[in-house]
Parts: sequence; C-alpha cells; structure tokens
Amino acid sequence: MPAGKRTAAAFLTRPIMARHRNIFSAIILLSALLPVSCATYNKQAGGYYYQLRQGNFEKAAAELDKNKLLAKDRNRLLYLLERGKLAHLMNQWDSSNTLLNEADHMMEDASLSAKDIALGTLINPMMQAYRAEAFEKYMVHYYKALNYLQLGQPQEAMVEARRISLTAYSQEDKTGKNKYAKDAFAFILQGLIYEKNNDINNAFIAYRNAADVYLENNGVYYDTKMPEQLKKDLLRTAYLNGFTDELGRYERLLNITFKDQPVPEGGELVLFWENGNAPVKKQTDLYFSLIKNAGGAFFFTDANGLYNVPFDLSSGYNTSNPKLEDLRSFRVALPAYQAQPLMYTGAMLEVNGATVPLEEAENINSLAFISLKERLLRELSSSLTRLAIKKLAEAAIRPPERKNDSNKTEEEKKKQEKKDNQREAIALGLQVLNFATEKADTRNWQSLPYSIYYVRVPLLKGNNNITLKLNGSNAPSVTLTANSNGGLQFKNVSTLK
Repeated sequence: MPAGKRTAAAFLTRPIMARHRNIFSAIILLSALLPVSCATYNKQAGGYYYQLRQGNFEKAAAELDKNKLLAKDRNRLLYLLERGKLAHLMNQWDSSNTLLNEADHMMEDASLSAKDIALGTLINPMMQAYRAEAFEKYMVHYYKALNYLQLGQPQEAMVEARRISLTAYSQEDKTGKNKYAKDAFAFILQGLIYEKNNDINNAFIAYRNAADVYLENNGVYYDTKMPEQLKKDLLRTAYLNGFTDELGRYERLLNITFKDQPVPEGGELVLFWENGNAPVKKQTDLYFSLIKNAGGAFFFTDANGLYNVPFDLSSGYNTSNPKLEDLRSFRVALPAYQAQPLMYTGAMLEVNGATVPLEEAENINSLAFISLKERLLRELSSSLTRLAIKKLAEAAIRPPERKNDSNKTEEEKKKQEKKDNQREAIALGLQVLNFATEKADTRNWQSLPYSIYYVRVPLLKGNNNITLKLNGSNAPSVTLTANSNGGLQFKNVSTLK
C-alpha cells in the first residue's frame, strides 16, 4: 500500500481519545482557511486573466506574480505554464523557454507524494500538487518550439519535435487504447519542424502519424477534421522520399491525387492562429448512496442509476473500524468544464493577391471536455472513496450507543456523559469541516486558446505584406510582414477575446 494511503488510513486507526485534541485543533486551523478555499481557481486568479484578455500583458504579469494561490508550492507548475505563455505573448522568447523548460521538467517527474495523497484524501484534491492535463503537455512543446524558431534556433526546435514522440509514447502507456494519448496537431507541428530542417524522411513519418490518427477515427479527431494541408504535405513528402507505394496507398485512403508543385521562390510561411480561450473549470455537485451487493462488495450509486462505482478498498479502509454499511448519502464535488464564448468563427489570409482560408488543426475546448469525460469514473471513484473515509472518521469519533449501567456511580456516569458530549461535538465539527472542504480541483492552464488554426502559403522573395482577416462581428484585421529568402518560416497570432 502506498505510504500516502497508509497516512490517510492511520487517521482512522489511532486511538480515538488520544487524538481528540489534535483533531479539534485541526478543525479550527482548517476552518480558518475556508473563506479563501471555497472560490474556484478561475475566480482566485481572475485579476490575472482579466488583464491578459484585455491585452494588458505588463499588468497581467504583475497580477500573476502577486497571486497568493499561484505562489504556493503545489501550484508552481501552473504558475510556470501561465508565466511561460505570457512571456511568449510578450515576445520574450528566451524567458518563455526558461519558464516552460522548468515546467517541462516538473511534468516529467510528476508523481503524487505521500503528502499529496494524504491531503487529497483527508481534505480535497485542490490541496495536491497540480499535474498537467495530457493536452497541456503537448502545448508546452508547441510554445517551446515556436520560441526556438523565433530565436533562430531550428536545431533546438528539432529536439522539441522529437520529444513530441516521447510524450505520445508516455501517454499511450498511461491511458491505453480508445482514450486521448496521441495528438494529431502535435504530429503536424513535428512534421513542419522536420521540414524546416530539411529532414524530409522524418517529416513524412510525422505527417503519416498525424494522418493515421485521423483515419483511425473516421477522419475526425476530437471534433477536428483532417486538414487538407496535412493531406498535401503527406503526399508531397512521400513523393520527395521516393515512397511510391506509400504515395499510392494514401492517395487511395484520402481520395485525392498528388500534384507536384514547384518550390516557391521565396519559401513559405506557416501561420498559426490561436483563437479564443480554453474552457475554465467549475464545480458540479452529485449525490450518491453506498450500497452492498450480494457478494459483499460496496458500490456508490446515484439516484438516477447512471453510475455504479466500486469502493476502493486500497484506500486505507480498515474493516475493524466503523462499517461501511453504516454510511448513507454522499455529496461529491467534481470538476466540470465551462466553455468560453468565441468572438471569431474563422479567418482568411491575404498574401500577395491570394486569399486562403485557415483550417482548424486543434480544438482544445473539445479536448478538455472529452478527455475529462473519459476519466470520469476514475475521478468519481477517487472522490467518493475520499468522502467515505471522511465519513468513517466522523463515525469513529462519535460515542457508541450505551445501555444503562447500574454498576456505575452517578459521578462515573457524569464523566462518561461529558466525554461522550466532547466526542459528539468533535464529530459534528469534523462533519461541518468535511462538508465545507469537499471541493473539486478547478485548476487548469486557462490562457491556452479555444482552438488553433493554421495555413501554409507561398511567399515572394523580399518583403511580403500579409493580412489576417477574422470572421465575426466587428472583427479586426491583423497585418503582418514576412521577409523571405527561401525556406520555411513560422509566425503565430493570438486573439484572446
């Protein structure tokens, strides 16, 4: 049994009277924290996100750096992700990568300590160290690679591209089949970076991996259709590598015919448009009952019978303690995403007299919703078991039912009654504390975009004037310039409203 789980279980197995004073002190201490901890993460970091979405990056940085919640050690990773993204928006490429590299190392070493497990069990998961969502890990590679490219360091960007494959292998080991592990957009980015470095063989492999992800899911992956640009890049790199069989195979699978095009004299621009804001996490409450089946196993079930979640016996429950069947109803707090409204619905790029639409390559909003749904049962099992342990702790403190003992003197009865009243008072205080501290983990990297679009366009030698036209009510246009002497270059535009 993990050390952290033994720590949580030990709370139930220590002698009751010996821990009364410690329990009462803990109730008072934790109660003092409740006014702050009841708010969601989004509300507690609201000043930062408001300034960020207004485009006031300096003020956003000041709000972020003075935020007390993000200053806590358990939220260090989330702070690094937000500060790294903010530095990227401020064109501070070196600073951004310093921050995101630290975040990257933390994600590689991410594991729950015994302290984290105990805090998550006895209080709530918001007290544990923040661990990034799978798609957030891929987005770190995206921003780091763009930073390196802006710094004129294509070889460092190539290293980041290779690490995308390592992340995919790691995610597959953790999640298994039929759940989010591979990221098609990350493979597209990988292919583009390989092309930038004239590694056409690995570019083909990356594009093929991306296309296969789509083909395995009937052409749509987490609400994103396979981009036409990906199809073109896959066939072109197959042709350039002389992979005739692969070229013919994907022409049939994709139902398109390859047409060889001359290399643009001025090279090409890959433009990424980051649209809107990722969803925020809120809390939703569900109500469950604990039942015992014919085989003696315990399950949590909701009133509608939609969920049937087993009690996790590895959680530290001791059968010598109060019985599970003595427990009744449970209110469990779970995280739920809330989508942020979009101001712009699409975009077109005007360059050198041609107009080209941008294609959606990643829908982070959908990824967030669907990936949370994929692990819902695991979240439920963890939350419900945590609640059961809390309720068992309450039951362990409460005095037992006593029969009239005629052998006791009045003085002994008064002493026993006093002790019983103390135990009942502490149990009641613990019940109130447990109810108040039951909350969902509402943290997430909220400065990520709602979705990412991209386009690949030919350039002329020299200066190229480029206009990104957004679709939407009173939508602005974004003017860019690209000076090109050949090769592949990258730019990204972020619209935070």
